[in-house]
Amino acid sequence: MTALTHLIEQGKVRENVPLGPLTTYKSGGPARYLAEIDDIESLRALIATGATASQPLLVLGRGSNLVVADAGFAGLVIRLGGGFAETRIEGTAVTAGSAVPVPRLARTCVDHGLRGLEFFVGIPGSVGGAVRQNAGCFGSETKDRLVEARIIDLRDGATRTDSPDTLQLSYRHSNVGAEDLVVTATFQTERGNAEEGRRQIREITRWRRENQPGGTHNAGSVFKNPPDISAGELIDSLGLKGHRVGDVTVSDKHANFFVAGPEATSEDVRGLVEEIKERVLELSGTMLEPEIQFVGFRK
Repeated sequence: MTALTHLIEQGKVRENVPLGPLTTYKSGGPARYLAEIDDIESLRALIATGATASQPLLVLGRGSNLVVADAGFAGLVIRLGGGFAETRIEGTAVTAGSAVPVPRLARTCVDHGLRGLEFFVGIPGSVGGAVRQNAGCFGSETKDRLVEARIIDLRDGATRTDSPDTLQLSYRHSNVGAEDLVVTATFQTERGNAEEGRRQIREITRWRRENQPGGTHNAGSVFKNPPDISAGELIDSLGLKGHRVGDVTVSDKHANFFVAGPEATSEDVRGLVEEIKERVLELSGTMLEPEIQFVGFRK
């Protein structure tokens, strides 16, 4: 009996679990295996079985920056639960679990009179994803406020604590790999006026509502911004708003958002990303790099 077979019989791992409903695009096939982990002890127990050393791995947060292939993911998906969604405040240092939604973290800090993380309200992801991608918006990035991240190696259970420099954080980049899981992240804030913080959050929220296609199935910004111009402005300037593959369309509201209709498949999403990438290169000479993560696709 393999470790995974034993875990399945115990009900600790499930087989062939649909991943589409767990992503913001709502498309994609199943995970071969899925483990929902509520605390660090359960995570260490899973690693101790050897299951994480024998399968391709995917750590699934809020699914806001992820496109899963229609064929699914032929490996082990780890989804973090309540024990990874806690926040601890000590003075002006704020430590949040990997599964804490960063918009909620922004609001929690402001409610405690702590400033500096308001920009997180504009990012539809979790703390773990924010560290892994050095997420940012409105002129601020995760690395600007990150003090350290506690990371566990899913293959052998080794734990390390990394600074922003050690993580090699740069624009939408870190050295956090597929076999790493961010357990917690600690951020530095400063004391400030809570009402002013709430005003800033309202302003960010208003801007997003007016300039981004809310209420739709999308994964946020599709491409990283090239030097000197935003990806959305570049795509728009080339007349590519409204371009469509299958039931996925370049948004008329923001050209770096690709919106999926009810019949959209993950292949449609990938196809549109590739077509826009090719058209932008052909028309402008600029090579766009996707910001969203594609999982389970053949190369």
